[in-house]
Amino acid sequence: MSYDSILIIKPSSLGDVVHTLPAVAAIREANRSARITWVINPEWAPLLRGNRDIDHVHIFPRSDFRGLGAPQSLLPWLQKTRALRPDVAVDFQGLLRSALIARISGARELFGLSDAREGSRFFYHQVARVDRHEHAVERYLKLAEKFGAPLHGPARFPLPTGDELPRFDETSSFVLLHPFARGRGKSISDRAVRDLCAACAPTPVVLVGKAKLRVKTPDNCIDLTNQTTLLQLIRLIRTASFVVSVDSGPMHIAAAVTDRLVSIHTWSDPRRVGPYNREAWVWRSGELQQMRDFPVEGKLPKARTFRRADIPLLRELLLDRSAISGG
Repeated sequence: MSYDSILIIKPSSLGDVVHTLPAVAAIREANRSARITWVINPEWAPLLRGNRDIDHVHIFPRSDFRGLGAPQSLLPWLQKTRALRPDVAVDFQGLLRSALIARISGARELFGLSDAREGSRFFYHQVARVDRHEHAVERYLKLAEKFGAPLHGPARFPLPTGDELPRFDETSSFVLLHPFARGRGKSISDRAVRDLCAACAPTPVVLVGKAKLRVKTPDNCIDLTNQTTLLQLIRLIRTASFVVSVDSGPMHIAAAVTDRLVSIHTWSDPRRVGPYNREAWVWRSGELQQMRDFPVEGKLPKARTFRRADIPLLRELLLDRSAISGG
């Protein structure tokens, strides 16, 4: 069945929006003349810049709907949302608020995931059966397939090229290091960050991400923490000789645009939340291997934190891939 207007609901978060891109690309290929609107939080909207699969971005300013001024922000947004009137809505978020957004939009039909939460499944007309232990990209592609989009070829991630940083020489070789994550126990310690930077010397290491405190780093480190926009971060990921990142949204951006990636997993399972890129590398429990070599089933070795003693193994990989000089 073809539709004239389609509403994609995936407001957040960074990694989840990236994971949804291939499914929306498949929906576009199956509905080339449809008007596709994506509901997204304002902080992640730059990810959709230049995306030809999307005709319109409908901002969901969730943070504005709190406090005493909430009614003044909410009522105009509700009016704009009611005016959308799509033929169908596809809820990739799977929460009560995303199902309510679909209902408010006036969508005549609503597709969703079988593992949706908070009672959102009661709103759905069509449900895609998914396994919550699958990678998010695979789960979202199954929803696109349920929607009627045939799946063929590799997953497509139409991310923007990004914005250049002023006074930054992106023609020189550098390692991009993103050691911070919101999830408890995912971040690399400050001492390990310093030692990893030093191990890459004299190759520059560009430190990015959001940090509460400034990390004291060696001379070869360029500290850009708390200083880059999302689009500037994407540009740095694209131009880096190699990206080293903890399990986080920026890691998933890197997995979408480059094979030159090491994803550091302390307690998370890379098969479910790791890089959706078979050529990307994963560190876990003191071992480095590519995603293509990860066992599909079975228990993984006991998880542990990334230690200073793990740096030589990582340095050896970076040296072998010519991301750093011999020093």
